[in-house]
Amino acid sequence: MDRALKLRLVALTSFAVRAAREGDLDALEALEREAFAGDRLSRRSFKSFIAARDRLLVAADSDGVAGYALVTWRKGGRRARLYSIAVSPRKAGRGVGRALLKAAHRRALAAGCEALRLEVREDNGRAIALYERLGYRRFGRTEDYYEDGAAALRLERPLAAPRPRKKSRN
Repeated sequence: MDRALKLRLVALTSFAVRAAREGDLDALEALEREAFAGDRLSRRSFKSFIAARDRLLVAADSDGVAGYALVTWRKGGRRARLYSIAVSPRKAGRGVGRALLKAAHRRALAAGCEALRLEVREDNGRAIALYERLGYRRFGRTEDYYEDGAAALRLERPLAAPRPRKKSRN
């Protein structure tokens, strides 16, 4: 690969994944409107997840927020859930989604989770292909999942070997 092409590729992927901050709220709201026709998160929801400090991740570059991933889990739970992920259409194809997913995997694993689950619109072939390349497997389908009546596929990716279950004292 020649040097000029390498420099262009670096320029396309120069962003950092970090925890969301209150100063990101306007950008997150704008991204939500840009990325989704319905089923949008509210400003209030974003604010609440930002307050949780480690659940909402953003990918930021020199132009601002390029995408976000929202991961939830229960304390002591074995599975985390990718509640929502969005990438600015202007930044699509630059590795933002992949970087957000990998950061979500690390956060869920650090929280003690063994797997990450998600729902994805059945007609979102691009996202499904990315998830499957990253090791997600289909385990279910839910009719009429989205606001517009679209079905969702349910996917899961293992993050770590299962923890041994505690034995009961019977």
